[in-house]
Amino acid sequence: MCYPTPQELGLAGRALADEHPGEVRLRQAGTSRAGQPIWVLSVAATAGPGADGPGPAGTAGGDARNVLVVAGAHANEPVGGATALALARRIVREPAPRAGCGWHFLLCADPDGADLHRTPRPYSLLDYHRYFFRPPGPEQPEWAPSLLPADRLPPETLALTALIDELRPVLQVSLHATDLGGTWVQLTRDIPGLAEPFGKSAADLRIPVENGASDAAGWPSPGPGIFVIPQPGSEAAGAFHPEDTRLSTWYHAHRYAGTTAIVEVPMWASDLVDDPAPHPDPRRALRMLAGRLTADAALVGAARERARDRPGPGAYEDPAAAPLLRAVDWTLALIPRIASEWTGAGAPAEATAAYIASIDAFGRRLSLRAAAMLLRVLRAEGHPAAPGLDRLVTGWCEEFAARFGARWIPVATQVEHQSRTVLAAYDKLVAAGRSTGRA
Repeated sequence: MCYPTPQELGLAGRALADEHPGEVRLRQAGTSRAGQPIWVLSVAATAGPGADGPGPAGTAGGDARNVLVVAGAHANEPVGGATALALARRIVREPAPRAGCGWHFLLCADPDGADLHRTPRPYSLLDYHRYFFRPPGPEQPEWAPSLLPADRLPPETLALTALIDELRPVLQVSLHATDLGGTWVQLTRDIPGLAEPFGKSAADLRIPVENGASDAAGWPSPGPGIFVIPQPGSEAAGAFHPEDTRLSTWYHAHRYAGTTAIVEVPMWASDLVDDPAPHPDPRRALRMLAGRLTADAALVGAARERARDRPGPGAYEDPAAAPLLRAVDWTLALIPRIASEWTGAGAPAEATAAYIASIDAFGRRLSLRAAAMLLRVLRAEGHPAAPGLDRLVTGWCEEFAARFGARWIPVATQVEHQSRTVLAAYDKLVAAGRSTGRA
């Protein structure tokens, strides 16, 4: 099983709609900056609680609820599209999730970015990074509202928010992935009982649960691997990013009383992120990790400056290189603030081994991603700095994999875990609503 391209997702969605014309509909929700279609695949609700009966394909009869599943919000996390298709096929076959609920799948929120990040079937971390691309925050569909004024939002973001406004989903699920680590879920509101089926799925499929995810540092955790984004005014620490999570599209569903779940699954697993033992000296470890991150970033920054100073026309005037270079500069600009966070007054005196391992992985991937994207530009230009940067990227990939004991998770297994988690989140959310009289 491979990771599908945006074009393959559209074709597969069309084939499913043609197979089930009364139940499934494929439609265009918008157009990317480069003019690519943004496809939504919808599976209609059947009669059930809150529904008068099945409506036209892609709609819910009566007052049926809706679920929106978003794939491909990050270009370098391609599993979401495969999961969205697998879920759509499963829901067509299984009537229970469709009882009173329409299911809608945004097959790829950023098709332009997905075309720049090409990893149909990576065999190693080096293979994954050879054609790596992750756009800067303002160009990411989900994060753009937290970084840009409303009149500058990209069309991909506008398509997503318009879809949320149309569907008013009771549950929005954003499908994400990490290159190396474990699985975890972030929630904009707690979904009681989700930890049990989530943990069971991870154990069945031999995927470690990331108990100390750096993306959720200090957040409330109702169960292993489940993190609830803190409410405004909370003193809980946030992730090491410049974005305000609560301004992202994850919270757009809240205006309709919806909840968003962000489901992360690893491409390569590491048991280090599942270790709940107390770390003996987290502040010392964080100082060491901050020092390494700063030193690694300086190596990439020096290569970036050599590339910038080279005279004559080249890849830097080529529009194909511009997205990569913007992403390199964005990533390098983040690093000093992150290193400062790790060594500042807020650095924890107590932390688990899993948390320090997650921070270790986070720092490694930041420098590695910047180097990998810069290498693509240098290699295309035939720049003399390319061979040295190539050796650096190769060495960092090998060290990353060795340090964390990287173990490949087959694509089908990644898809199965995400699918189970999405269905469990919906089931638990509906159950919670019934118990409070809101379903």
